[in-house]
Amino acid sequence: MIEIRSYRRVFDLERRIYSVDRMRLNPGGIPVRGVVYFLAILAAVLVAAGLPLLGAVTRALPWYLRDIAVPGAGATVLSAVRLEGRTFHLAAQALMRYAIGPRRLVGARRCRDVGRRWCPHEIVMLPDGSDSRLRHLRYTGPGAVLVTIEHERHGRAIEHGARGVARPGRRAALTVRQRADGRSLERGEVISLGSGARLLVRSGASERG
Repeated sequence: MIEIRSYRRVFDLERRIYSVDRMRLNPGGIPVRGVVYFLAILAAVLVAAGLPLLGAVTRALPWYLRDIAVPGAGATVLSAVRLEGRTFHLAAQALMRYAIGPRRLVGARRCRDVGRRWCPHEIVMLPDGSDSRLRHLRYTGPGAVLVTIEHERHGRAIEHGARGVARPGRRAALTVRQRADGRSLERGEVISLGSGARLLVRSGASERG
């Protein structure tokens, strides 16, 4: 009776080459993975031979040692190496991913190192008028402003398409001031501002701009 601890050992069969045409190889066969290792090491040796400094050392070796012995020995060692039950290329891939991967995760994502401070960017907050009162505001056109509270206007702004309204060298300015007993309007009023026109909003009628 043969005890099988895992079905993986039954179905995870290693591919081996036992013969080439009519030439029979060793009884145990040559693993296909070892052939891939041999070709990879041979390619690395050929690339190293073309480098300026490392190539001089590589070319100094005999061709049979450089092109056959070294790749063959390396492929044999790598085929026999098992790291935690995994083959060399799988273990090397896992180690590489661990080396370049993040050491700390937050929500399964890379996070900053401990001790570093994160400062948010400046946030511009504008009131939406839901509190039924005007707030201090300065806006430069072009654009349009919707006012939904009773107010007073002082000055004049350039409307879109208008010409010659502002004085030369000066920008047109319009001041909007909320009345003391200002109530919400049933229909808001739209103030159109031309390019460079300024709108100054004041919250109270007693304040001076």
